[in-house]
Amino acid sequence: MKTVRLKLDAAVQPMPGGRVNVRKLEGTSEADLKAQQKIDDAAAADDAALFAQRVRKRLGLTQLEFSRRIDVSLETIRNWEQGKRSPTGAARALLRVLDKAPAASLMALL
Repeated sequence: MKTVRLKLDAAVQPMPGGRVNVRKLEGTSEADLKAQQKIDDAAAADDAALFAQRVRKRLGLTQLEFSRRIDVSLETIRNWEQGKRSPTGAARALLRVLDKAPAASLMALL
């Protein structure tokens, strides 16, 4: 395995002044915030669904095979991929590991 070394520039650039529209911010109601929260939650659920499906397809597994390999019910996999539920906690971490290191992850799950 090849090792790559990166050097990061940690200097933080300040944001230019006037980036916040104070009038609009002060005119935002609680109802506006709740409506935007619903939109954001729906977008996050769609992202989670696509991510779960992409990981499974990248591994070349059917929903049934994937559910057996990661020891999660088939119904849960379907709910994730349809956006009805989102993987949380350990399930989300497992999906990230499967995405980054699929071969090693699957070997560990045997």
